[in-house]
Formats: sequence, structure tokens, C-alpha cells
Amino acid sequence: MCPTPAPDDRHWDGSSRATHRPRPLRVTTTSPSRLLRAGQTGRCRHCGHRIDLYQRPDQRPIALHPAELATADVPESCRWHLSGGIAYPHGDNSAWCRIPHAVLCPHRTPTCQAGPRLEVIRRQLAVRTRRLIDTGVLTSAPPTTPQPVSPTGGPDRPVVQLLLCRYLTHQRLEDLRCVAQTRHRHRCPNPVLASVGPAGMWKLLPTTARHGQLALHDALMAIYDLSHLSYGEQLRWRTQRCPAHAAVPGAADLALACWEPFDPLLHAAHIHTRLPHSPPRPHRRG
Repeated sequence: MCPTPAPDDRHWDGSSRATHRPRPLRVTTTSPSRLLRAGQTGRCRHCGHRIDLYQRPDQRPIALHPAELATADVPESCRWHLSGGIAYPHGDNSAWCRIPHAVLCPHRTPTCQAGPRLEVIRRQLAVRTRRLIDTGVLTSAPPTTPQPVSPTGGPDRPVVQLLLCRYLTHQRLEDLRCVAQTRHRHRCPNPVLASVGPAGMWKLLPTTARHGQLALHDALMAIYDLSHLSYGEQLRWRTQRCPAHAAVPGAADLALACWEPFDPLLHAAHIHTRLPHSPPRPHRRG
């Protein structure tokens, strides 16, 4: 009895000798979204149920129900579909669609006329929410009050003007962190506010109303203005990237950019009528 020799490209146990080197993840330049799906799920802070976060065509986030529903059970105004990682507010002529979590959230008033199937899902979610509350898993978060302008910097949630729009940030400008993925597959730790190069300026600008709203009083508000910078620099801020990753279009994003379209009526608590004492500028790390 003679042993059968293993092929040259195989080990004695039949496993391959070739080692496959991991390929770096790249996002094509034609992709409508740079956001990776890994880690883009969360829990609704009101009802505790799972949500999937996606970007809209205008890059605003939208929380969708994680499961697909039959198109016949969803009103036309509540149908969403996914394409290229972007959520679009209409159907795609298929038998299935996605639906915003706000339509099914037991904590919110339905935004559309729900059918029998959606009412059943809402009741099921309401029962689960009650169980989460009774067991202490879901607790109501204390209301947060905006902090006044710090004597050494800007407000905690400043208003930024760029690309002919105004946005409310979710954190201080100094803490605004790059959302790009590094080579080690971690989120970039660098700030968006570079220590060198062009920067914005704090200005007192009129508090103008949005389209369709009543005119506001002639009041001035503190705004971090970037409109004098180049288009590329403003786009870097809008995509929330540090200068290094702004030059790498193939790098993916690990988090959503924390920009919220500013509404002077909804965000009146974040309007400041005085300029910060000094413009934010991070110190260079030696």
C-alpha cells in the first residue's frame, strides 16, 4: 500500500498552500454613498426598537424599520426604497418596500393613514416597549438644556453656514471628528477643524426664516461662516472629513455626518446673539 502524495499546491491534509492577502476596502468614485453599512444600526431612544440608519439623496439621515413590508400594506406616501446605499422616498415598482420608523414608533403620532397591517405592527411594538419599560431596560433620558457660550470657545451646538445653507452641528466645532475609515478599519481620530490652513469666521448674521415660514424679528445670531472658503474646502466640512481624508475619495465612512439643517423656529434654543470671545482653533500636536 503506497501513500498518495499531496499535490504541490496543497498541504498533506488537502488545504491550500496559497495564502489570500486581504484586499483593502475601497468605495468607487461613482458610488452615491461612502457610508459603510456595518455599525449603522441603532435603537430608537423613544421606544427602544431597532432602526437602520441610511442617507437620503440630500445626505440627511433617515431611520428605517429594519424589515421589508409588502407594498400593498404601505400607503404610497410612506414607501421608501434603497439603491446604492441611499434611501429614496418612493417605491421602486417592486412588491416590497421599506418604511420610516417614525410611522411605526409607538411614541409618535402616525404621519400617514396606516392600514390594518401597520396597525398590527404598531401594537406589537407598543407591547414590546411596555415590557422594556417595565423591566427597566428602557428609561427616559433627562431633557438636555443647551449650554451657554463658553468664554474659551463657541457654543456646544453651533450654527455653521456653508454651501449656501445653514446647519446645526451635534457637538462643538473643536470636537467635530472625521468620519472616514483608516487603514486599520477604525474611525479617523483627527478633527475636521484643521490647525493650519483656511478657517471660518464667527459673524453676527440675520436670523432669516426658511421658505414657507413667517418672517422673524430682525435679530442677529452668531454663525460660524465658511462661505468665503473655496468650494472644495466647504465640501470637506460638509462631508465631515479631515484634510488628509478629503484627498482620499476611495476611503469609506464609518459614521454619518452630524449636520442638521438649521430651522430658526425648531432650534431657537441654540440661537446665540453674542460672538464667542475667541475663534476655535485646535492646537497643533507636537
